[in-house]
Parts: sequence; C-alpha cells; structure tokens
Amino acid sequence: MTSVVYPGSFNPITNGHRDIVERALRLFDKVIVAVGTSPDKDPKTHLAERIGLCRLALAEFGDRVEVEGFNVLLVEYARAKNTRFVVRGLRTISDFDYEYQMIAMNQTMDPDLEYVLLPTSRQWSFLSSSLVREIAGLGGDISEFVPPAVAEHYRKSS
Repeated sequence: MTSVVYPGSFNPITNGHRDIVERALRLFDKVIVAVGTSPDKDPKTHLAERIGLCRLALAEFGDRVEVEGFNVLLVEYARAKNTRFVVRGLRTISDFDYEYQMIAMNQTMDPDLEYVLLPTSRQWSFLSSSLVREIAGLGGDISEFVPPAVAEHYRKSS
C-alpha cells in the first residue's frame, strides 16, 4: 500500500484542505494527515482540538485517511510512517516559493523523500485558514469555507 503524508497546521481544516486529501486519494492508497504546530502560525486552537476537527471533517474517507499529531522533523515522521511521499497544496506563487525552500531542505536531509505538489482547485484558490479564523473571530459565517463540523465548532466557541 502506498501512503503519503499531508502535513500542516490545519488551523482550521478548510474545504481546500479536504479537496487536497480527496485528490491525493486518487494517487495514493492512504493519506496521513499530520497535524503539527508551527512557531510561525497562531496555534490558537489546541493540537488535540485540531486533530479532532480533522477527523470529523475527513471521516467519510474511512480508513484510507489517518489523522494524527506530530512534533518532529517531517523527514523523521515520514520515515516512521514508512513512506517517502509528501503532498502539499499550492494556491499562489508565494506558496510555491515557500514549498520549494522546504522541499530543498527536507530532500537535503533525506534525498529519498519525494513531494507531490497539487495546485488548489480554482474554487478554493483564495481560501486560507488565517482568513477563516479572522472571519470567525469577527462573528462572520464560515460555513461556506469549512466542513460542517468545523463551522459548528466555531459557532459554539464564539
């Protein structure tokens, strides 16, 4: 079985993230959604909460999608999961610049690591977790941008 790691902060998971998972399942038998923390991003929603929301948002894919937290180097995590593949979504040229730098660093540490970069579907190309958090924080309706379980979570917590 061929698996791929899809790392990110998923703060929160959006319909754009779901789209990448669904499309990655056309290429791989299993997608491992690796929910991590980043010092560059606001971890306002605790890791366990983000993992839970990802599991709810991706439940329809059954055992072909695994969701878990991670706090080690991505190359170490991929090795531990017995995969050499990483998938990432790209919305903009600036996303590509960032991903390219990360690819170069990670492939220097592990030359066997391969990346699959999927351009975000046009309908979600504008979407980011940061914007969703901002809209939710100001009391706006985010239901168009996130899975129902995520929208409900933010409605209850505001």
